[in-house]
Parts: sequence; C-alpha cells; structure tokens
Amino acid sequence: MNRLLYLMLLSSLCLLNTHLFACTNFLISKGASKDGSTMISYSADAHVMYGELYHWPAAKYPDGAMLDVYEWDSGKYLGKIRQVKETCNVIGNINEFQVSIGETTYGGRKELASQKDAIMDYGSMMYIGLQRSRSAREAIKVMMELVAEYGYSSTGESLSVADKNEVWLLEMIGKGEGQKGAVWVARRVPDGFICAHANQARITTFPLENGETSISSKNLDKIFLPGIECVYAEDVASFARSKGWYNGEDKDFSFSDTYAPVDFSGARFCEIRVWAMFRQVHKDMDKYGDYISGKNPKNRMPLWIEPERKISVQDMMAFMRDHLEGTEFDMIKDIGAGPYNSPYRWRPLTWKADNHLYLNERATATQQTGFSFIAQMRSWLPDYCGGILWFGVDDAASSLYVPIYCSVAEVPEAYKVGNGNMMTFSPTAAFWAFNQVSNFAYTRYRDMQPEIAKIQNALENRYVAYTPVIDKAAEELYKTNPELAVQFLNDYSVNTASRAVRLWQELYIYLFTKYMDGNIKTRVPGQKNPKVEQPGYGEAWYKRIAGETGDKLKVIGEGH
Repeated sequence: MNRLLYLMLLSSLCLLNTHLFACTNFLISKGASKDGSTMISYSADAHVMYGELYHWPAAKYPDGAMLDVYEWDSGKYLGKIRQVKETCNVIGNINEFQVSIGETTYGGRKELASQKDAIMDYGSMMYIGLQRSRSAREAIKVMMELVAEYGYSSTGESLSVADKNEVWLLEMIGKGEGQKGAVWVARRVPDGFICAHANQARITTFPLENGETSISSKNLDKIFLPGIECVYAEDVASFARSKGWYNGEDKDFSFSDTYAPVDFSGARFCEIRVWAMFRQVHKDMDKYGDYISGKNPKNRMPLWIEPERKISVQDMMAFMRDHLEGTEFDMIKDIGAGPYNSPYRWRPLTWKADNHLYLNERATATQQTGFSFIAQMRSWLPDYCGGILWFGVDDAASSLYVPIYCSVAEVPEAYKVGNGNMMTFSPTAAFWAFNQVSNFAYTRYRDMQPEIAKIQNALENRYVAYTPVIDKAAEELYKTNPELAVQFLNDYSVNTASRAVRLWQELYIYLFTKYMDGNIKTRVPGQKNPKVEQPGYGEAWYKRIAGETGDKLKVIGEGH
C-alpha cells in the first residue's frame, strides 16, 4: 500500500472511530413481511448512550406557544420554535397513529457539518416529527419544513420513516455555514422489497420530478398524492454544483456519491451490516463480498432487494443480533475471539501493530447499544392497538424485546428516563439489569450465551403468540369502553416489560452463581455441595498456548 493511500485510509478510519453513534436500521415493506405489517428496526449505538424509553404525551397548546429545543445527543439548548396546537402521544420512536422513525448517522462532507444558529438537530427533528404526524409522508413533510425554517445543526443522516402502509428512506445533509437548512432525498421502499442502512448514505440516483411519481420540495404539498414515490430538495443537485462537487446533468446526480462517497470504512464498517441482513434472505448477495470487504467500493449493493422469503418480527430480532456468523468475517473464527469464542472486540475499532493498521469487524449486535427496537405497524387493526414497539436496552444479542403498544401513556419504572444514567447505577433500571447479564456473559460467551438465547427465544415467542389474543381483547373492550381498552394495553405493556426486567435480574443471579471462578456448578438434589465441572479453555486454545510457550509450561518426568 503506498503512503498516500495509507494516510487516506487512516484518516477515514479515525473519522469513523471518533463518530459518536453507530446505528443500524432494517426496513420491511408490507409485501415483504410474513403477516402484512410494515417494520423498521433501529439500534442506538454509542458508548455514552443510556438505554431508556422516551415518552411525550398527547397535548393541546394555546395560540403563540413556543417549544424549547435541546440537542438530543448532548442536551445543549438550541433555541425556540413555534409549537403546534395539538400533538399526539409518542412512546419511544412510535406514535399513536403507527408512525415510526429511526436513523443512522453517516456524517458526510465535513464542510457541511455545522450551521450557525441552527435550531433543529436530527434527534429533535425525529421526535418532534413523531409528535406532529399521522403518516410517514406527513412526517417527512413536517421534518423537512422544520429544517428549512429553523436550520439544521447535525451532520448527514439516513432516516427510516414508516407507517402502517408505507416505508420510506430519507437521506439528508446540512448546507453548512452561510445557508440555512438541508439538501435531501426521500424514496418509498417498493412494496414487497426490503431496505437497510447503517451509517453510510445509500441513495444514489433517483427519479426527477414528473408530477406523477416524483416531486421536488417546491411542490411538497403534493407528497400526499398516492402515486408519489420520490421527494427531494429542489436544490439537491444545484447546491452541489454551486460548491464545485458536481458538474453533470441533474438526471445523473447521485446523492451518496456527492455528499457521502463510499470509502473503505463506509463499506467495511457500515455497508457490511446491510449485507449481513440481505444475505440471510437472498442467495445472490455473496457477489458483493469484494464491496463490503472494502476492496471494491464501486461494486455497490442495490438500495433495496426483494427477499426470497417473507420476514417475521422474530426474523427482525435475529437480524439485530447478527455477528456476521456463517460468513468469512465471522467474529468467532479468529484469535480475537479468545478461548470462549466471543464475537466482541473492545474499542478502538482500528489498531496498529508493527506499523501496520488493522481493524476489528463491526457487526450489527454490539456491546455499546443503548437501546434498540423493532417497530411493527399493522394496517388491519385500529391505530390504538395496531402499532407495537418491540423494545430492548443494551446489546440486542443478550437483551429481550418486550412489546410496547403505540397507545401506551405510561413508561415502566425500569425503563423511565431518570432511573439511573451512564455513571449512576440503579438496581431498578432495565439498562443496568441487562448490562449485568451481557457483561458477565462476555467473559464466558461460549458457555453462557446459549442459556441466554434459550430464555430470549422462549419469552419472545410467547409475547408474539400472545399478541393476537391481546389485540382481540382490546378490540372487544373498545366497543363498550375505549378508554378501558387503551388502559388494558397500557397495563399489559407495562407489566410485561417490568416482569422481563425482574426475570433478567434473576438470570444474572443464576448465571453468576453457576459460572463464577471459572467453574460450572450444578445443584445436586439432597446434597449441600453442587457438582463442579472445570472445562477450562478447550483443546484448541490449549494447543495455542502450548505452541506459543514451547517447553515453558511443559510438565517434565510425568507420563502426560
């Protein structure tokens, strides 16, 4: 590798290492799901992200009311915007009308990373959008109008925007200093197809305004026309042209290639998560192996694919728990996995040895997840019971997705904002209960993770099996008492989530008792002392130790 290429690679990797959030979204259209629901997933991954469940109750406001906006990441006060007269109930990342939004940050051009006096950051934009929208199209319109009016204070973002009928991918980036707002493109995922994004802009070319399937922001009110499948900022290409980043025709303009070109880190650390999901539902994805390995950034994957099988909510949970198993990048296959076949690598993401730069793989499931969810929206049910947020905190691989109905107006105590934080342990907080289990399991992954997975599968399958019964009960109640029906869903969600945390607290006690001190202990009925097994590291790891230490540890004079 020549020195210039090495420095370019090092620069791109350092930028990714210092980037705070590293998230993943999977998008499933109605025709691609097993039951006809739409689904999106989201993992909020950051080493300082505390997992909790947000809530904004429905409310009414007087004329002239203002809303204070605080940056979601840092809590920094950004300014005031006009409040609307009425907002809807939002629980986590879904609202009472089955609208859900997720995101991944891709950064993009550094020149566009700041905008003086901008009030709207990406997190506030998402949650304010949820409070003000009754459809995915309305959410896109609301968010883009907020950014245009108040400025955009964040870097490049990809957003999943979905309702009970449609799923959209929206990609945007600010205009930098001197201009207000952002440039952006939003595309509807075709019915029967799936999409994904993971910190790399993925929209390239797109259909230009024709009044039937595509419109620009100058005609944004037409977004509600049913045939519209693409919406974009009218200056998305001309703005790039004014900066000297593009000089071709509008029809050839590529959003990603202009504002966030794929480089080695974009492919190997970001697109690999998309590929890992796509390959599980389509046999032809191996042809992109050179792309996601970072060797051939020009061999880009399609924006969306038609899966070869229908996708269930349990499939989505499994996608979120992926560690690149069964691929050449499988994280349990190299020495970094240690004696217990761990698919986890502690940061930094890249490291140097003998003046060479190396990397750790970046799988979907990761230790620094604050929270994750699968939002499921079901058009055949009334809104109050149609939307479910399958919500979990901490590492998805060792967490538990609990069902939170979209009409819920109460947050379980264990998941409430303020019940502990990243530097304050709370014995009643879900985040700490799930972290105790996951972090202990990391020490003996091969032995403990199968026990965790068995409990996960049993509980989540039970929740999914219960769902039609809960739906039906709520609908029957609603016929005579709508408020009681919503309260029923509220109580079911809160009680199920609270019990899940108690079970995980008990699971930690069980695992700690069984596996402490390198032993595996099993109760023996009628006896005080347990049966003790000491399996050690395993034959393969002992051979590595022997190979590296030579005669140093060899027993002399014994018949071993």
